[in-house]
Amino acid sequence: MKNKYKAFIESSQQVLVGYEEITESLLTAILCKGHVLLEGPPGVAKTTLAKTFSKLVSADFKRVQFTPDLLPTDIVGTMMFDPKKSEFKIRKGPIFTNIILADEINRASPKTQSALLEAMEEKQVTIEGTTYPLDLPFIVIATQNPVEQEGTYPLPEAQLDRFLLKVNVDYPTKDDEKLIIGKLISNEKKNLGKIFDKAEILKAREQLNQIYVSENIVEYIASIVNGLRENPVIAWGPSPRASIALLTVSRSVAYLQERNYVTPGDVKKYAIRILQHRIGVKPENEIEGVTTKSVVEDILGQVDAL
Repeated sequence: MKNKYKAFIESSQQVLVGYEEITESLLTAILCKGHVLLEGPPGVAKTTLAKTFSKLVSADFKRVQFTPDLLPTDIVGTMMFDPKKSEFKIRKGPIFTNIILADEINRASPKTQSALLEAMEEKQVTIEGTTYPLDLPFIVIATQNPVEQEGTYPLPEAQLDRFLLKVNVDYPTKDDEKLIIGKLISNEKKNLGKIFDKAEILKAREQLNQIYVSENIVEYIASIVNGLRENPVIAWGPSPRASIALLTVSRSVAYLQERNYVTPGDVKKYAIRILQHRIGVKPENEIEGVTTKSVVEDILGQVDAL
């Protein structure tokens, strides 16, 4: 697995510069049956990131541009009348894929955003009373721009909680910027082949359950989550779904490193990306500059691993 993981990162670098950790986050999410929210300004390759990832895992990919006039049926599909056969037949929407990119998800209305909920949680969609299972693996990669807020609909807390990871995509460093420009000038040929296939992803998911988790790790995870709930600056704390996410993701980290046990470092690696969108800071503390990320960082510094 280490060799495949290394090849995965090296292949992604043909297209993406400085995004090794983010690309790894997507791989971790699909192994954990989770979804990812990418937040960053326009032009930082969020869409390219999703497309590249789909090629590396040899999965079907579809992109939906979320706009204010987008309807739920534009995502899940609808029943249409066939005059030739005098019967209704299903027109499946773009949700019927392995990886769906919900681009600028916060530009669509809450009703349209909620059309993703059943697919994200149950891996199925219901059209006109009939339930249709989705192909596995299935993952939603959603993007949103933190700068532009006019004409947007912030995701409700319940839907944010459905995302396994929230990843902040920042501007590249000066050196990375030079590499990006250099790749365009050289016009080097990119040879993106599949590193993982769908069958390997599904098999790896089963193997995650075999990774040993000690009582100390369970105590560590519970202490982090409980510490956030009891923090005086927190308006609402993480749900048990956060504890499950910490457990599942830490197992994935160990699996990719070919270890059969979880360490505290595995838990901490993605703790910020797992927890920062599952809590809320009280308004009076938010005015003082306290952020959900800083609160999680403080808790991770305070809770000792046994």
